[in-house]
Amino acid sequence: MKKGKTLSLAIIATSFGLAGLGLGSPASADVNPPLAALGPPPIPLDNKQTPEKIELGKLLFFDTRIGGDASVSCADCHAQKQGWGFNDPLSRGYPGVVHWRNSQTVVNSAYLGKLFWAGSSGSLEKQAPSAALGAISGNGERDMIEARLAFIPEYVKRFNEVFGDDWPKVNNAWKAIAAFERTMIHNNTPFDKYMRGDKDALTKQQKRGLKLFQGKARCVECHNGPLLSDQKYYNLGVPRAEEWLDNGMAQVTFRYEQYAKGVTEEMYRKIKDDAGLYYRTKQKSDLGKFRTAPLRYTAYTAPFMHNGSFFDFDEIVEFYNAGGGSNEFTDGTMAKNKAKLLKPLKLGDKEKEDLIAFLESLSGEEIKIPTPKLPPYAPLPAVANTN
Repeated sequence: MKKGKTLSLAIIATSFGLAGLGLGSPASADVNPPLAALGPPPIPLDNKQTPEKIELGKLLFFDTRIGGDASVSCADCHAQKQGWGFNDPLSRGYPGVVHWRNSQTVVNSAYLGKLFWAGSSGSLEKQAPSAALGAISGNGERDMIEARLAFIPEYVKRFNEVFGDDWPKVNNAWKAIAAFERTMIHNNTPFDKYMRGDKDALTKQQKRGLKLFQGKARCVECHNGPLLSDQKYYNLGVPRAEEWLDNGMAQVTFRYEQYAKGVTEEMYRKIKDDAGLYYRTKQKSDLGKFRTAPLRYTAYTAPFMHNGSFFDFDEIVEFYNAGGGSNEFTDGTMAKNKAKLLKPLKLGDKEKEDLIAFLESLSGEEIKIPTPKLPPYAPLPAVANTN
């Protein structure tokens, strides 16, 4: 491709919030995508938005009947009163188990090129079944979900109108949920207004914090572009989850995940830390790496990091000011993988306050919607002529 076309794609990708999705990558790997207001989300050509599809997806998002025992919905781990996430360090799990990672917010997930902390799903359409069918999350079965939906006349009607289904197809349920999630956009924050030209949208303190964010604090090295995430993977030396040390069920889940993700027997027996991206690549160089989390809507989504290690902005800033943390692996490999760009920042108390004030500008008004009334079951209609 010619240089001019590459630059044009880069501009388009930045303006639409697609930085980090593999579209329009900067010509130099050393150039960070500039901070910018967040534009409209990308919409896949094979799952276009319609009001009817979005409404169906909202119903399904709140409906527990797409889980294993009909007790857990998407909204249970992504609760709107908890930042459309879950405010415990580790998310709740399927009844009888606990999860092993922090639940990320649904807000602005439409912009992400990879979902989950280690990027195991490439789209919202693929993320939904991973959660709904995952053993420690929804624990559902496709045939059972379809059978339940077939006994709900309102869903039969809506799936037919939206997708042309004779009866609700589970793969179309994921498409509808994804369509609803793409409406969960947070792009009118004080920061966005400032980047669109309203120079009074940020306070003087927040402007000083923005300067630190882009300079001395070095946050922009990873938290860049309109989404404030490069969507790359780093080992930051985050402390291990406390619950793995004293919660028996959390320990069971942690060991189950090692087995499910196919680690070696030696690793299964000895590992005490979440290996992150390694589970996908099986490369030692990826041990302990997780995707850079976007910084938008973070006023409502604490605790932070893949295992909820930090409960507020003060703890996060102190962590980075110290140059990150240190984690351990049986042979020291995970600790050796710690990102080289992490170094003590030597921020003073006033600078920390300014930086936190800027971080607060990345969250606007809380997103709230009425919880929908879910349609009831009903007997299947009788067949007119059984012969």
